[in-house]
Order: sequence, then C-alpha cells, then structure tokens
Amino acid sequence: MDKKVPFSTYAIIGTMLFGMFFGAGNLIFPIQMGQLAGTNFWPALIGFLVTAIGLPFLGILAIGLSGSNGLRDLASRVHPIFGVVFAMALYLTIGPFFAIPRTATVPFVVGFEPFISPEHSQLWLVLFSFIFFFIVFYFSLNPAKIMDYIGKYLTPAFLIFLFVLICVSIFSPMGSFVKPSLTYVNEAFMTGFKEGYNTMDALASLAFGIIVIHSIKRLGITDKKSIANVTWKAGIFAIILMGIIYGLITYMGASSVSAIGTFENGGQIFAAVAEHYFGSYGAILLAIIIVLACLKTSIGLITACSEFFHEVFPKVGYKTFVTILCIVSFAIANVGLSNIIKFAVPVLMFLYPLAIVLIVLGLTSPLFKHKQSVYMTAMIFTFCVSIFDGYAALIGNVPALTWQPLVSVLNFYKDVLPFYSLGLGWLVPAIVGMVIGLCIPGKKKAM
Repeated sequence: MDKKVPFSTYAIIGTMLFGMFFGAGNLIFPIQMGQLAGTNFWPALIGFLVTAIGLPFLGILAIGLSGSNGLRDLASRVHPIFGVVFAMALYLTIGPFFAIPRTATVPFVVGFEPFISPEHSQLWLVLFSFIFFFIVFYFSLNPAKIMDYIGKYLTPAFLIFLFVLICVSIFSPMGSFVKPSLTYVNEAFMTGFKEGYNTMDALASLAFGIIVIHSIKRLGITDKKSIANVTWKAGIFAIILMGIIYGLITYMGASSVSAIGTFENGGQIFAAVAEHYFGSYGAILLAIIIVLACLKTSIGLITACSEFFHEVFPKVGYKTFVTILCIVSFAIANVGLSNIIKFAVPVLMFLYPLAIVLIVLGLTSPLFKHKQSVYMTAMIFTFCVSIFDGYAALIGNVPALTWQPLVSVLNFYKDVLPFYSLGLGWLVPAIVGMVIGLCIPGKKKAM
C-alpha cells in the first residue's frame, strides 16, 4: 500500500510543473495583452486563463487520470501507428524543431541583442546558445533530479526575481488603464481566449505528463489511483500559481501604457518596464528573469523528449538522446527566431486541434466505454479540418505554396463550418465524429 502523500510533495511536483510550463513566451504574451486590453482587462484575462492554464491542466489530467503511460499510450487508443506518429510529431514540434531552440533565441533577443551591434549579433547568438545548451545538457543528464533542479532551485529563483519587478509595479503603479484597442474593444474575451493558444502549453502538457508520472513513481507511489490523485492535486497547485502570475503580468501591461507607450511585442514591453523602474539595472534584472524562465523550460522539454524517444527506440540510451537533442536545438536556434516561427506556426495550427480533441477524449473515455471507434472517427474528422488550418498558416508565411484547389477547400470551410472565424472550425466536426463513433458497433476496449 502506498504511503500517505504529504502536501510538500504536491507543492514540489506542482512547482516543477509550473517551472516547465512557464517560459519566456508565458511572460511576453500576457504583458502585451494587458497593454492592448486596457480597461477590458478582466474579460481578456479570463479568456486567456481558459486556454493558457485550463487546457494544460486538462492535458495533465488526461495523462494522469486516464491511466496511460504518456502521450504515446494515450494516442494509441486511436490506433497504435497513430500513437507513434502523432507523439513523434508533437515531441519534435515542442522539442528540437521549435520550442527548445526558442528557449535560447528569446532570452538572447530580449535580454542581450539590444546591447550588441548588428554586425556582431550572429556571432554572439552562437556563443550564447552554446553556453545555454551546455547548461541544459548538464542538468538534463539525470532525469531523476529534475524535481530538485526545477522544482526546488530554478523556479524559486525565477519567481524571486520576477516578483521583485511585479511588486514594484503594484506598489508604485505606472499609470491607470487606457482604452482597449484592436479586437479587445468588442471581443476582449475571445481575443484573450485565442491569445492563450500562443503559450503552446496544451501541447506541452501532453509531453510533460510522462515526467510527472515518472517523478511520482520515483517517490514510491505506484498505485494508479494514487498517481492520479497526486497528479490532479499537483496540477491544481501549478495552475493556481500560473493564474496569479498571469494576472499580475497582465496588470503590469495594462497599467504601463501612459508611462512607457506601446511596443511591437511583449519582450520590448518588459524591457521598457524594467528600465522605467530600475534604469540600466533593469536590463540586468530582465536578463536574469528571461534566462531563468527559458532555462528551466528547456531542461523540462529536453528531459521529456529524451525519455519519449528512448522509450520508442530503447536501444539508444537516454543520455545519447539528450546529446542529440541539444546539438540539433543549438543548430536550429542559430537559424534565428523569425525563421523558426515562420515554419513552426503551420505545424502548430495543424497539431493543436488534434491535441485538444485527444485531451477531451482521454478525460471522457469512461463515458463511452473507451470505444476505439469514437477515438478514431473524432480524430479523423478533426484532422480533415486541422490539416487545412495548417495549410492556411503555411501559405500566409510562404505565399508561393498557394494552390487554388486547396484554397477552394479553405473557402468552403469558411462558409459552412461554425466558429471557423474564431479558429474553432474543427469543433463541430470533432463532435460529429464522436457521435458517429458511438453509433459504430464494436467491442469496448478494456483499459
């Protein structure tokens, strides 16, 4: 019988979860949203929290409560081949092909590049990213210590420096909220809702689930019900902490316009806020915050990806995958942030609906007795829409790839699918797929 789990365990695992989720992107999106939302602060923030912390929490629950051993196991309920292919696509996307390289390029662009002459920028990026990934490599070699590295050390250090900046902005406000702008004028909630997608944490939650489960098992907790219990309690701790931080950062942005003006992105806003309060020392404070935020997220992603690929290819050691992923991430990071985003966004637009539907299916699986047909038809119907969402994003970035027959399908979707303009065109097809799957006769799968 498993021993009673103390609150400190939930807190450490929850802090670890928060640390892995909360990277530089989680800092720069809400502060910019705050500037744009202004007096519509609350509806925008609530919409943002639904997708920025609600979906990741459901993703962690889908892994923990479903009794699955990670993303591949959960996705295999659709089909074993789908389980491998989808899991590999997701891990590569939030891993070495996009998210991990971004953890090095964002702190460089925000915290260091403004002080470097343009002609030397590329050389300094190479040096910075090399040092960054060497540190990540070192701390990722021992996954058993990840709770100590992230939960006990890196995240508390990050929070201390971040709270210095937040507390100063609260006790010495820069100004009052201004009028909302752009779509935040009439659609603050839905705009905040869609802005939460940019954190990519719903995708990451499926990847981080395996780390949570392994961390819990290393504590001697092996019973499925106990693992599920620890998972949701640690998840609650993490999302409460994330919600508080998001709210405070959004407030910081909403109150900053009259003092520092508006900027193109959240990184520039953070830099201006730090300089407003601390002068030249603000740049140092911001650099520390951004580097710590990205460092802990990168360690979490390298660990999750390495454990997954070691599981798929057991003949290749975990440490070998850590080495490979760090080298690949280092190489792609030096392509530049803009190029990384340019080619990654279409993939994210394709994967995100599939991930959300898989999360919902995993959580509701007992209601339809785990029928494989429900999983399969829901995912097929979602795929038929999300593949074109990805294509739309691709031709938006690379117009030369426009092909009229596919554009005709996109126009058809825009005309007939409910909520398509909101980026939720896949929602009704997914529900229809679930209903059709329920009507298909077949055996229930024993879980």
